[in-house]
Amino acid sequence: MSVRRVMGTEVEYGISVQGQPQANPMVASSQVVNAYATATVHARRARWDFEEESPLRDARGFDMSRQVADLSQLTDEDLGLANVILTNGARLYVDHAHPEYSAPEATNPLDVVRWDKAGELVMLDAANLASAIPGASPIVLYKNNTDNKGVSYGAHENYLMRRSTPFADIVRHLTPFFVSRQVVCGAGRVGVGQDGGSSEFQISQRADFFEVEVGLETTLKRPIINTRDEPHADPERYRRLHVIIGDANLAEISTYLKVGTTSLVLAMIEDGFITTDLRIDGSVRALRAVSHDPTCRTLITLADGRRLTAVQLQWEYLELARKYLLERHGGETDEQTADVMARWESVLTRLERDPMECASELDWVAKLRLMEQYRARDGLAWTDPKLHLIDLQYADIRPQKGLYHRLVRMGRIERLLDDASVESAMHDPPTDTRAYFRGRCLDKYSEHIAAASWDSVIFDLPGRQSLQRIPTTDPLRGTRAHVGDLIDRCDTAEQIFRALTSS
Repeated sequence: MSVRRVMGTEVEYGISVQGQPQANPMVASSQVVNAYATATVHARRARWDFEEESPLRDARGFDMSRQVADLSQLTDEDLGLANVILTNGARLYVDHAHPEYSAPEATNPLDVVRWDKAGELVMLDAANLASAIPGASPIVLYKNNTDNKGVSYGAHENYLMRRSTPFADIVRHLTPFFVSRQVVCGAGRVGVGQDGGSSEFQISQRADFFEVEVGLETTLKRPIINTRDEPHADPERYRRLHVIIGDANLAEISTYLKVGTTSLVLAMIEDGFITTDLRIDGSVRALRAVSHDPTCRTLITLADGRRLTAVQLQWEYLELARKYLLERHGGETDEQTADVMARWESVLTRLERDPMECASELDWVAKLRLMEQYRARDGLAWTDPKLHLIDLQYADIRPQKGLYHRLVRMGRIERLLDDASVESAMHDPPTDTRAYFRGRCLDKYSEHIAAASWDSVIFDLPGRQSLQRIPTTDPLRGTRAHVGDLIDRCDTAEQIFRALTSS
């Protein structure tokens, strides 16, 4: 058992044009992405390839009709919005009204954190470049999930799974995990309800926006388990679990535990190890109830009648993982798996005792402690609008303005990565997935890359009348070990294409 699997994150950023509250966010988002593309020579030409997209295919065995689908679901249509591919293998584009950074595929939790944090730096550069355009107003981006006016935007995760795993098992065993894991990876929010009308603090930014347990939608009737069946890999072997229920995290340990523990639970589901019935009576109701209680004392009623807190439910999964490691793998683990297990146990122990003990590791606790300090200093009630501004300022990605960044500088937030490794990830792809091939091709042969996607790289070669597609359907090929020397030897796009297709 290991936390290793192909996975990654997608984050839509909140956007604000200073001094222009009525500014069109779609236009502003396009300015941000286009500014970065213009300044980054390698991102200028290659477009996103939509050919392999299938957003209406449902894991339950059918395709939704385009006639009944909401427009937000039609992500396989080129709407002409800004959309570029980066040399680190990521995608930077406009997702309706928000700039979005989709990180390259990684194989372990620490790399997921690294390229997710690199996305913050890419977005910061992009916003600064857009703001520097003559006549433009300053644009500020926020790594959060709601404007507290009834609108929510996503922070998604993706996990490659075995296609042979019954989807019903995923729903059965993963739903209780998602309902409870917010105590570990919630981002914290001032305001309860979709419009934030009730001024209280809650654990998750997203919980109030989920309405059903299972479904294909991502913006309407949001489901705890999303059924989108778009593997971006060999569909006979894999499915891609598209997780839309997470918050956008700034704290590195929150992201690390979010993806690390989820990967462990997925391993147990794939191997049919979980036989304990942890189903919840009313998952959507429980999701919100857990989020609304920062003391972590709210009891969830399980289908079998037991009543547990979210922390206790997380303990159930942790104990299952311990048992699985021992019985199926002889207790042998790699370094990151052991670290995730140890941190998971440590966090749950302290959340049960006093959540404030996790203020240096978890976003929601760090934010709540900050709020309580402001409340004590200035005598603020939870209804005071200043607290909403503090909430927003926590998510401001500008290092000189964001309160998260201030906590880091003060040594009050524990980090897993150093600045240099995150900065290099802005430009360099992971070396152990197909993102390496995609990123290196964009870097070295940019003039002859017409398009790319998760599934392919498309060359526009001199003297050829048609475009040439190199499929990349195996996420674990196209790595440095596979093609690194070959790319180093090939000086031109024609040479690399011939080398790849001559066998």
